[in-house]
Amino acid sequence: MNIEHEIGLLVEEIRRLGTKNPDGTLSVKFGVLFADDKCANLFEALVGTLKAAKRRKIVSYPGELLLQGVHDNVDILLLQE
Repeated sequence: MNIEHEIGLLVEEIRRLGTKNPDGTLSVKFGVLFADDKCANLFEALVGTLKAAKRRKIVSYPGELLLQGVHDNVDILLLQE
């Protein structure tokens, strides 16, 4: 799969699992995304897809790398739809 396709799938999953913030943006906790069965089957490397989406300014989250357990409560903010 190419990365653009993977990022498109990631955006769909954030829309499906995310919640609207008071300012109208959409976000999802990393732990929710990581633990979801559909996402687990869909993405070979969720963290890599997130990094690529962050580089393209499609999502935003603090830090460089997200790790399961340690960063489960980190919000991933959808910047573009």
